[in-house]
Amino acid sequence: MSAQSESAARFPTAVYAGRLRRAAELTAASGLDALLITPGPDLKYLVGSGAASFERLTCLVIPADPSATPAVVVPTLELAGLAESAVADLGLPVHDWVDGVDPYGVVGSLLPKPGRTAVAEAMPALHVIPLTTALGAPPVLATGVLRELRMVKDEAEVEALRRAGAAIDRVHARMAEWLKPGRTEAQVADDIAAAIVEEGHTGAEFVIVGSGPHGADPHHEVSDRVIEVGDVVVIDIGGPVAPGYNSDSTRTYSIGEPSDEVAAKVAVLERAQKAAVGAVRPGVTAESVDAAARDVLAAEGLAEVFVHRTGHGIGLSVHEEPYIVSGNRIELAEGMAFSIEPGIYFRGVWGARIEDIVVVTADGCEAMNTRPHGLTVLPAS
Repeated sequence: MSAQSESAARFPTAVYAGRLRRAAELTAASGLDALLITPGPDLKYLVGSGAASFERLTCLVIPADPSATPAVVVPTLELAGLAESAVADLGLPVHDWVDGVDPYGVVGSLLPKPGRTAVAEAMPALHVIPLTTALGAPPVLATGVLRELRMVKDEAEVEALRRAGAAIDRVHARMAEWLKPGRTEAQVADDIAAAIVEEGHTGAEFVIVGSGPHGADPHHEVSDRVIEVGDVVVIDIGGPVAPGYNSDSTRTYSIGEPSDEVAAKVAVLERAQKAAVGAVRPGVTAESVDAAARDVLAAEGLAEVFVHRTGHGIGLSVHEEPYIVSGNRIELAEGMAFSIEPGIYFRGVWGARIEDIVVVTADGCEAMNTRPHGLTVLPAS
């Protein structure tokens, strides 16, 4: 890997060193002795490794003592999967193993006994059960530690989210190239997916093209439905930029001039989205931001057609904490990143959604997306 591509694949080594120290400190503060991390977003966050998870155990072992050095247990045949990570630059010991060796015993040998060990909630049971035997006690979930680590983004992460937001904005800016009457949702989606990569993403994570009645299904993806003049079309798209941070932005389009009713209701939705963005600042609760959007819609008789939460956290995963939803009383803090995406859905007829990613700042928030928020009218021919 060249120096340029390695730089794109991960952050500077010092970023990961700081994250590992913080992970050890939070593990100790939680009354735990160690943290065990298998491949997935948490491993990528901590050491920049995109290693895949197979039946053979790969595990990052983080002792609760910040002065102790974390270690990696990995199958010999998968050592190459660590090459793009910061493991070597961090000087972490690597304990590789071959078939016939008990990797769970290797992990156990690196930990104090008896001890209280935490594992990521995505660790397969295939590994949790034999680890229980090796550790002499069942591990607990590390959800609280990992949430605290990843929920507040550092400046390197925020900059990656800015690049992701700008890249997906460039795709939305080109929508008139593809979103035309006579084309199917699937054809439009193929063009959008290619453009997502062209505009700077490493791949297209998802493409939703919900035309006409399909726009009333928030989780519709694509179909062979032919787009028609007069359709309202929901376009929800996103993907990762190096080193793995995601974009996610929704805009709603009209093929030709919309009816007065559609225009008026989307205008209310635009006000609701703006109200929620305006409610974001440190110290307010996640549920209060949800309420800011919901209250605007309720005042116009649209409460019943807003059928999902207002937002979700984003970073190395498209959906992560914090969730912007009623009942979530977590207080927002500077550096938290999440979507603001109220929608209205008229089953079997049409729907609309407006979505930005925002990052909490010292006195409000910064939007990662800047495309126009209202209904965008595209040519009918």
